[in-house]
Amino acid sequence: MTIRTLLIAAGLTLFALPAAAQTACKPAVADSELVKPGTLVMSTNPTLPPMQFVDSNGQLKGMRITLGNEIAKRLCLTPEYVRIEFSAMIPGLQAGRWDLINTGIFWTEERAKMMPMINYESQAISISVSKGNPLKITKPEDLSGRPVGVELGGFEERKLRELDKMLTGKGLKPIEIKTFDNFATAYQALRAGQTEASVAIDPTAAEYSKRGDFDRALHGLFPTPVALAMKSKPLSEAVVAVLNDMQKDGSYKALMEEYGLLPNDGAFKVNGPGM
Repeated sequence: MTIRTLLIAAGLTLFALPAAAQTACKPAVADSELVKPGTLVMSTNPTLPPMQFVDSNGQLKGMRITLGNEIAKRLCLTPEYVRIEFSAMIPGLQAGRWDLINTGIFWTEERAKMMPMINYESQAISISVSKGNPLKITKPEDLSGRPVGVELGGFEERKLRELDKMLTGKGLKPIEIKTFDNFATAYQALRAGQTEASVAIDPTAAEYSKRGDFDRALHGLFPTPVALAMKSKPLSEAVVAVLNDMQKDGSYKALMEEYGLLPNDGAFKVNGPGM
């Protein structure tokens, strides 16, 4: 059973309830903990199909949008999204522009010292190349001396720079790292021949490969937990409760499996300052 089936079933149950019961949903988070009363404001960069993207009708779609909508629903809040480049997300969270970063932010110890984070999937990165892999890139060392595109300020850029240090430590030429505002622009540069490879998370690189746009030369690099991030401790505790409920009723596992992701087996918890 897919997550859509589960959510549709849940929706049918909701509409079958008496009107009084439908209006009894009480927000699980106080307005004082939210940017906007009764609303869960989330930031996302919709440039990572199939995880988060904009469809042909201009609507936000993808696994993380489905997850964010379901979290908001179970908290009795209205979901609202701010489309923003990743590099602005953590500063925006700290400035109180949104309640939750919902973009598949990679968990790191440094970030966990800054804000509550909830790990909910494991993710890795891929190296995309032009169709047919004309440069025959089959291992990380093959990126030595080549221009490689990546989104600015994210985990992917950090890991690419770590890889660059590893290669130069072996006496190889450095990677010519080219940063872009988002992954879509990075892939456009690869298509235009401005770069020879591009770095993205595995599902996004797999989606582009499935479409026939690019090939995946490498994947499964640097597997790392992916998280939701929040500024408010009470909000993070409420989101953990929702995720644990989704774990119990099977909807979380169904969502992960629908997108070919490895689900979290244990209970969810908050990883962050003072946690």
